[in-house]
Amino acid sequence: MTETTIHELETEREWLDAFPVMVQLRTHLDEDTYLDYLRTMTTDGYRLFAVSVDGEIVTLAGVGVQVNMYYGRHVWVYELITDGDHRSEGYGAELLSFIEEWGREQNCELVALSSGLQREDAHRFYEDRIGMERASYVYKQPLR
Repeated sequence: MTETTIHELETEREWLDAFPVMVQLRTHLDEDTYLDYLRTMTTDGYRLFAVSVDGEIVTLAGVGVQVNMYYGRHVWVYELITDGDHRSEGYGAELLSFIEEWGREQNCELVALSSGLQREDAHRFYEDRIGMERASYVYKQPLR
């Protein structure tokens, strides 16, 4: 029988176990940079949740609670990635549902995220499968 769990990853060992999935989305990261970022981000409230199937991490969500004028108190999803061998098996939807409930427990009003323009499959997932509303475009300006 398959055992599926959702849990928070809090130790460096757990973070390293998640790296092979994370790097499928954040391809620019090496393990040292990834760990360095996580050490800083978690002190600022970042949380990393995983779906594991029979002990194997298959989906990750990196989230944080934010407050701003346009969304109020909300959960911001920084990363949501399912391992390429496990996509379209419902794990991303399951983890987002968990994040929504977690957000309610944190007294948040909504869940928001940004998705790269090139990620058309992700956009279909968010809009068609999850029912999220496309709310805006995100613009960036590198500081050199």
